[in-house]
Amino acid sequence: MDSSLSGEQRLTTEAGPSGPAADARLGRLGLLRESRLWRFIRGHGILVALLLLILIGALLSPFFLTPANVANVARQASIIGILGVGMTFVILTAGIDLSVGSMLGLAAIVFATTLSAGVAWPLAIVIALLAGSGTGAINGLGVTKGRLQPFVMTLGMLVIARGVTMTVSNGKPIPLGEAAASVAWIGTGEVFGIPVPVLLFALIATVAWFTLKYTPFGRQVYAVGDNLEAARLSGISTNRTIFSVYVISGLCAAIAALIVVSRLTAGEPSQGTGFELDAIAIVVIGGTSLFGGEGGVGGTVIGAAIVAAMNNLLNLLGVSPFSQQIVKGLIILGAVYLERRSVKSEGR
Repeated sequence: MDSSLSGEQRLTTEAGPSGPAADARLGRLGLLRESRLWRFIRGHGILVALLLLILIGALLSPFFLTPANVANVARQASIIGILGVGMTFVILTAGIDLSVGSMLGLAAIVFATTLSAGVAWPLAIVIALLAGSGTGAINGLGVTKGRLQPFVMTLGMLVIARGVTMTVSNGKPIPLGEAAASVAWIGTGEVFGIPVPVLLFALIATVAWFTLKYTPFGRQVYAVGDNLEAARLSGISTNRTIFSVYVISGLCAAIAALIVVSRLTAGEPSQGTGFELDAIAIVVIGGTSLFGGEGGVGGTVIGAAIVAAMNNLLNLLGVSPFSQQIVKGLIILGAVYLERRSVKSEGR
């Protein structure tokens, strides 16, 4: 009997530990592996999604990876990407800017009107940038001083700015005329084979990344979005920070307007319609939380590439623009749903 028991003990020892303690250790090991996998997915998931989209596009359309099409996708990504950079600042403070498309349209008409009136192109650029940042400043004042919810304030500005645009232009395009040649480089020029819009996007994204990561203002943006009251009690001028991010959003919309107008050689009163959806989509896809305080410009850049490539692929496949809106809406809902799941799982 003793010999039999000792044999069983030897078998148990060779097979390894068992029982509740061992199960607990195995459970902890599984959670550790799951946590590492989740961190990897969150850290590299959108980049993997972009690579998969490129692969799918190459398989579905022979034109998707042609140099001309890639350059076209890069230009499109630049326009919505610049809008997305400004939107990133706003969303990081737990705000939203629904007026970026209308601000783009307003800045576009201002730019086209001044150029067609004979104003020198450098001054016309400055005036257009002031129009965009000034409209953003009004948004900022409405949110901070008027105590209006960002959704309500920017929704109202979406309508107002579009109405001003239609009034100034009488609902008609404003051609640049002879001035078109002097600003064509903004939208169609290249430097060492790289489109100027792509270089502008890269420059703006780099400056925004550095600002958010290494400057006091960037830390204040994250603090305001993470906990507004705690930021106020810590001595941060929360109103000034919130006001500033809406100015930045308006400025980015105006820069995007310069690219659009110089490409089309005319200011269209409908330019920028629906661009707010694209801007919000790329920010959310890029991992910036709609609840504020989490995310960054790097994800927005990848999000812009994903949305631009997706739009281009759907066009190549003959999908109607109306159906494309459905796809974008579903992507936003899915991204927000995953964000809420993430928040619940982390107990925030």
